[in-house]
Amino acid sequence: MEQARRITLPFTDEIVRGLRAGDRLLLSGTLYVARDAAHKRMFEALDRGDPLPFDISGATIYFMGPSPARPGRPMGAGGPTTASRMDPYSPRLVALGLKAMIGKGTRSAAVREALREHNAVFLGGIGGAGALLSKSVESSEVVAYDDLGPEALRRLTVKDLPVTVIDDATGRDLYEEGRARYRTIGRAHTH
Repeated sequence: MEQARRITLPFTDEIVRGLRAGDRLLLSGTLYVARDAAHKRMFEALDRGDPLPFDISGATIYFMGPSPARPGRPMGAGGPTTASRMDPYSPRLVALGLKAMIGKGTRSAAVREALREHNAVFLGGIGGAGALLSKSVESSEVVAYDDLGPEALRRLTVKDLPVTVIDDATGRDLYEEGRARYRTIGRAHTH
């Protein structure tokens, strides 16, 4: 298995252009955490003509709501949530400069088209491994929407957060490619 590639955030256009579905990455730097409620608030701000509470240009958003932090830790368990719940919001944010999203599951055709059109990626986090993933978090602070509790918009500093490229900027999708390989193998074994 190939070695994971270390990436220092934020993503640049050049880095994103070089990523392919299936690439394993270790992310270090600053990213943002937002789930459904925070995405809805960001959309409401944009609709009013207000700025977003962070610079979205080159940013990465992790679809996650952390559990409370244990003493001495910046954050509790923080596994990815189902990305399709953010599908209604993602194309607009990608068009504004968002470069990467981290979640689990498949994305809609509209999101995948936005990734191709605006040179961005969707990254898969490891579902069910929230406690393990939280070990990559060095700091966590609420940036906006504190009243949302665990769903508040947060800024995280991470070191070597493990992710896999699911949808790249060329239109490749790791899940589709895996299903196609499985169908091919299945047909080969039935003959």
